[in-house]
Amino acid sequence: MVSTASSRAFIGLIAAALLAGFAAPLHAKEFLKGERPQTRGYSQAVITEGGKIVWLAGQLAVVDDSGKSLAGDLDGQVRQIFKLLNATLEKAGGKLSDMVQMTVFITDVRYGDRLTQLRREILGDNFPGSALITVTALAIPEAKVEIQGYAVIGSK
Repeated sequence: MVSTASSRAFIGLIAAALLAGFAAPLHAKEFLKGERPQTRGYSQAVITEGGKIVWLAGQLAVVDDSGKSLAGDLDGQVRQIFKLLNATLEKAGGKLSDMVQMTVFITDVRYGDRLTQLRREILGDNFPGSALITVTALAIPEAKVEIQGYAVIGSK
């Protein structure tokens, strides 16, 4: 059995290695594209060097800015979520195009194609890396989609 001191030392070494890796500046952006990823609205990878990393919490949107319900409105929820993510990134000194990775949770697999169309409309051709995960429900029952992600601000 591994001793507590050895375990702590190992965890300390891992933490130091991770911190050293993250201490190097990260600047986005080189997008590695492929035919299928571009068709589905994501990049195979986004290469970064230099900059500031922003970890974005998952966002839901069941009402718009005026308080109008977006329940049952996938397009409205997606647009509002990207608006909220952009506002958060602006507070950090960035913008939506600084996103390098996103995880999208949807409550119906059939939303995938429409999500791709909306993402293309909102983000253009330089997509972040992405995972699309279908779940049975989200934290708010009226929510159809949730998006979380990572951004690198200060790209070349």
